[in-house]
Amino acid sequence: MTETPVGKLIVKLGIPTTVSMLVTNIYNMADTYFVGTLGTSASGAVGIVFGLMAIIQAVGFMFGHGAGSIISRKLGAKDNDTANIVASTAFFFSFGSGVLISIFGIAFSKPFLRLLGSTETILPFAEDYAFWILLAAPVMTASFVLNNILRYEGKAALAMIGLTVGGGLNIFGDWLLISVFDMGISGAGISTALSQIVSFLILLSMFLRGKTQSKFSFKSLKKGIPELKNIMYTGLPSLTRQGLSSVATMLLNNTAGLYGDAAVAGMTIVNRICFFIFAVGLGIGQGFQPVCAFNYGAKKYKRVKKGFFFTWGVGEVLLAILAVVGLIFSDSLVGFFRDDPEVIKVGSFALKMQLGALFFQPLSICTNMMLQSVGKNKHATFLSAVRSGVAFIPVLLILSKILGLTGVQIAQPVGDVITFFISIPFMVSFFRNLGKE
Repeated sequence: MTETPVGKLIVKLGIPTTVSMLVTNIYNMADTYFVGTLGTSASGAVGIVFGLMAIIQAVGFMFGHGAGSIISRKLGAKDNDTANIVASTAFFFSFGSGVLISIFGIAFSKPFLRLLGSTETILPFAEDYAFWILLAAPVMTASFVLNNILRYEGKAALAMIGLTVGGGLNIFGDWLLISVFDMGISGAGISTALSQIVSFLILLSMFLRGKTQSKFSFKSLKKGIPELKNIMYTGLPSLTRQGLSSVATMLLNNTAGLYGDAAVAGMTIVNRICFFIFAVGLGIGQGFQPVCAFNYGAKKYKRVKKGFFFTWGVGEVLLAILAVVGLIFSDSLVGFFRDDPEVIKVGSFALKMQLGALFFQPLSICTNMMLQSVGKNKHATFLSAVRSGVAFIPVLLILSKILGLTGVQIAQPVGDVITFFISIPFMVSFFRNLGKE
């Protein structure tokens, strides 16, 4: 972590993470594709449940990123005992939080799904899909912790194994349960739940078989209650980002729903495609996070700065290539998931606008991840809030009132541009005040 050339190290850690995220997004897109064969309302249900999954991810990422950042800095400072306490605390509390999400989510599913933007025609599909996702919530939240601890320890390849196997199983399950056994959207939900359980068991086995420096134990959990506040505080940027993302998805679905199920389905498909592309930049950024945290803890500040600019540059190049490809084939990409002229019309324009704004994202991502990794939690939380809500939500509400459906389609790219310019002074200030070796 402190000796290997920074660029080589980030690529080594970033490639498995990128592969993991792409596989995760591929099986999410597989859900969208197979569910799309059931009709436009079923396609819209995927977007509604995506808001629910964002809540589950918010809790998992809060514990996972919070614990991972602390663990990496503690290992950099050679404090293994505290690292074990933090790991145990995050794992058990994340699982318990997932249980609570399951209980309350199933008990209040109808009003909750309506709040997330479901129309009356979409609601039956959303209920069937969400039930199975909610059952799997405990293992989903805990998996985010396992995955992030592995990443922050520099073992991204081990994390990739669990996510890749689960993703492949989900794709096969979608085909089997929807296309062969004709189980409808429930088949997609069951497939997702089973794949999440398998992925969880594989990731957990890495810890039980001694492949990691961090260890889980109830003894460490008892000592970890005082660390819980620190874990949650460090993970607050992730909770803010994902939580506001859920709110933004809810508002987007509600606003798009005014223009019919085709608008909801079109925006759902666009968001899945863009997040797939966005995952490339995010994966490289997550390869930078453990490098940043470990070297900051070891007071190797030049490596932190060098890693930031390397990650930013690589992100710009990769996203630029993918954006150009997406712009050329925008109609075909949307039509692949739902061959409906209205869905394609809504989705194609929105996709072109969002792809055009991809160039503004790498700087914002890298700045946010760097600040969270070194423990600058207030700044990181604010920047997380900007892209996910502070910029996007007002833009969505204002532009949809002024421009109608066009305002809905261009809200996210406008929010991304605003976030870019807000991130610049935070980056400059951090490097200006960074200590010298």
